[in-house]
Amino acid sequence: MLGVQLAALLDGAPEGITEAQQVVADFDDALVDGFARVGEQQSAALHALAAAVAGSPLGAPVAAAVADLGTGVVGCERLTTLAAARAAVNGAVHDALLDRLDTALGRTRAGWERPDEGPAELAAVDGCRAWLAEVAIAGWCGVDDDLMASADRAVEALLAVPALRRPAVLLDGLAAELRACEPIVALPRVPARRWADLWSRALLLSWRSAEFEAEPVSGRLLILGADVHEHGTAVQVQVYAVLESAGAAPRRVRASIGAAKVDTIVGPAVWQLLSGHPHLLAALAEHRALDITDMPLTAGGDLWWHDDRASAGAPADPFATAAVQLAQAVAPAVPPLDRDPVHIAEPVFLEGYRVTDGFLRLDDRSLRLELDRLPASGPLTPAAVSTSAACLGLLRWDAGEWSLRPLAVRRKLKGDLVTIHGGDWAMGPTDPKVAKAQAKSGDSITVLRERAGRLLRK
Repeated sequence: MLGVQLAALLDGAPEGITEAQQVVADFDDALVDGFARVGEQQSAALHALAAAVAGSPLGAPVAAAVADLGTGVVGCERLTTLAAARAAVNGAVHDALLDRLDTALGRTRAGWERPDEGPAELAAVDGCRAWLAEVAIAGWCGVDDDLMASADRAVEALLAVPALRRPAVLLDGLAAELRACEPIVALPRVPARRWADLWSRALLLSWRSAEFEAEPVSGRLLILGADVHEHGTAVQVQVYAVLESAGAAPRRVRASIGAAKVDTIVGPAVWQLLSGHPHLLAALAEHRALDITDMPLTAGGDLWWHDDRASAGAPADPFATAAVQLAQAVAPAVPPLDRDPVHIAEPVFLEGYRVTDGFLRLDDRSLRLELDRLPASGPLTPAAVSTSAACLGLLRWDAGEWSLRPLAVRRKLKGDLVTIHGGDWAMGPTDPKVAKAQAKSGDSITVLRERAGRLLRK
């Protein structure tokens, strides 16, 4: 990314962004106390949401839903209409921001051509919808033990149907967060935006078909970087790459692998949980390309990773891939339910900058660095980023501004230019001090597996 491109991206937000986000924020605040009794402030938020979508096909049903809520009539379909309106406003913000980014960087993006998914007809979703409706009526501050007990039954019913695993995991996660925060009314600050995101997405997913189409693709996969997401009970690695296929333009794709864990498994040890994907891990650690055969690729650009359909290729420098391929690679279309500013994560390559006070400065423009999101599972540290000469990262939109999440950097070390990649320790730490400390603390995963085996045998 050049200074002129960064300037085109950062010089003002698209018109209406602030107002649209305020509409969503006001609706999210209304969910805090619920819709059992709609007060003046909640009524204003609902009418603002209706006004925001008045010129769209959602206009009439949202206006009707708002009118019904004002008279105390609340039901799943009315709440789903409101969730759809919230998603539509977020989608408009997402599209405006992504269009600005593509224009500034001169990128080409595929259009969404898939037909709308059919409605979910499975009976197991009824309990999910009913529970989400009860939550919206009670509000986050009205969540109690009885409401959480019904959540367990709804999740159990969803988990029994493999096709509903996606909404099941989402609903289970939301319920777990609510249970951990009880009594919610005592919280100094309710995470209204996050919980409203989860609530609305779960409700909309309950009305969608669980089927996903994917085309088999083959070719050479050139890795750009790996974004590690980790919390106490799970870890997920999202690998961003460029796919070269015979007879087709290069495409940007993403492959995700994950595993359940316990909160005692942290740092470099989390890679051991992903040992079932040796080809992908080796490619990350050794900076190699991968040759893939008949790997399923969704319309949204996600590879369904099958490690047995990949083989090691030649060495491939991620920075060389970014410099040569990133600008011309076709970006994937965005699925309808993923049209939300929080999902924007666009890989970029920057050089010729300086870093001061947590900001990357290029010419006379500044971009905030997400140094607090650097994973402990790799050698990429705030110090390495701050002294770097080039950076591969993800452009994101957060808290009303653009930010950069570093994935890899180049810096001078003792006169030599070295590459530090977030996935360098995918096959184990390469830093002798870290490796020694890990060996000294013992292999926690082996110990836990042994203990689990003993319990099962008993």
